Amino acid sequence: MGCSSIYLGIDFGTGGCKITAISENGLLVGEASTEYPTEFAHPGWSEQNPDDWYAAMLASLDKLRQNKLDFNGIRAISFDGSTHNAVLLDGQMKPLRKTIMWTDQRSTEECAFLRKECGERIFQTAYQMPAPTWTLPQMMWLKKHEPEVLKNTRHLLFVKDYVRYLVTGNAVTDYIEAQGTLFFDMAKMAWSEELVALAGGAMDALPELVKPTDVVGYVTAKAAEETGIPKGTPVVCGTSDSAVEDYGAGAIEPGDCIVKLATAGNVNVMTSAPHPFKTTLTYSHVVPGMWYTVSATNAAALCQRWFRDTFCEAEKHDAKHLGTSAFELMNRMAEESAPGANGVVFHPYLQGERSPYWDAKLRASFTGISISSTKGDFIRALLEGVAYSLRDCFGTIEKMKLPVKRIFLIGGGARGRLWSEIVCNVFNLPVSVPTPGDASFGTALLAATGSGAFPDSRCAVQKCLHIDREIQPNAELAEFYRHGFQEYREIHDALAGVYAKR
Repeated sequence: MGCSSIYLGIDFGTGGCKITAISENGLLVGEASTEYPTEFAHPGWSEQNPDDWYAAMLASLDKLRQNKLDFNGIRAISFDGSTHNAVLLDGQMKPLRKTIMWTDQRSTEECAFLRKECGERIFQTAYQMPAPTWTLPQMMWLKKHEPEVLKNTRHLLFVKDYVRYLVTGNAVTDYIEAQGTLFFDMAKMAWSEELVALAGGAMDALPELVKPTDVVGYVTAKAAEETGIPKGTPVVCGTSDSAVEDYGAGAIEPGDCIVKLATAGNVNVMTSAPHPFKTTLTYSHVVPGMWYTVSATNAAALCQRWFRDTFCEAEKHDAKHLGTSAFELMNRMAEESAPGANGVVFHPYLQGERSPYWDAKLRASFTGISISSTKGDFIRALLEGVAYSLRDCFGTIEKMKLPVKRIFLIGGGARGRLWSEIVCNVFNLPVSVPTPGDASFGTALLAATGSGAFPDSRCAVQKCLHIDREIQPNAELAEFYRHGFQEYREIHDALAGVYAKR
């Protein structure tokens, strides 16, 4: 597959690595992905091995090669990754332990302490309230339970930054990624010495801050041999997956709203100024001067993957023989179930919950099960339950009275027709599904912009983004799901007190 100029966006999501290759016109010329595992050693824990990220990248690059992508045409690459995930390194830049992921819930006690003792100060400085998803309370947990790890930490990077270090030999991060730590002073756009001290860390362990479109190094000879990417290829910094997927989906104007159906789920609204709110997250946008507000659920497509791996061995086996995916077979089963899943209701709290409850003790549940419930009912209930959870997140945006002009639906789940239609009807709003419109595509645009192929990041997405399909809500189904959402909320309210006692 020859192409005069190719730009790679390399995404390290919560569940795997995806690489998208685009031309200088933004046309998709190749994509490949590889899953990697998350370890759950204890209830509420979530960790990954940093070695798995680089290995998954190599596997995805190999798939691109097998599909005849001409690596000699690669002009620049860039990286993004899930945020909040600190990679703790010794003086030789070797990881000291597995990385605590943003879905980890172990630091609830540290969060309670921070909220009580300095919650307002943290919020005024970092625009966020302490919760287990943030790096600061994670580091406080390590300070208490694994003090030797922090004592030996000489460098702190984040997922994409660590892999990029292995490719370039340079250790930096971007200011949007830094905003995901609770170590960052939003007004000064700099690390906060005061907040770093709370975690027991040292300022000199933190990386230099750069812009997402800055060229921060070049592919080394060693990395070129391992990856096949030509030595000396420019490497653009990149940023967090949340920021770059909003950007790559075309949400570049105030009032644009992203609904994300990936491993986790987000409802993000673009704004022209920051709107800090104690039950949302606030970040800078890839487009300079813009911001976005995040209301997020811990588990979206993760629930579908969990159900597949736990209950669908037969579908996985059949999919191999049919040349399709287990998810496709699961979707067919869900389509045989009526809206409302014949009374089965799913709450997707596999790892506690963020917005709007910020309750680490919540747990997932299927309710309303009867003797006639089928596997298809369970699968459809799962799709509907995740959609309800995202609608729950949207309620916070409504409380904040942030204007929403249009919705872009993104993430792997958006590729499924049924799930997209369910989301559209649950929200009762028109939905646009962009293509490719994911994080790796947005990161490829950053690679192109940072290396000079486009004059700026806004121009890049305006020129290259396409809308795959538009979905309009069905009035009858929207009303049906309005009542279903009320029941979903009532079940949450009934069960939350039970989980709180555990």
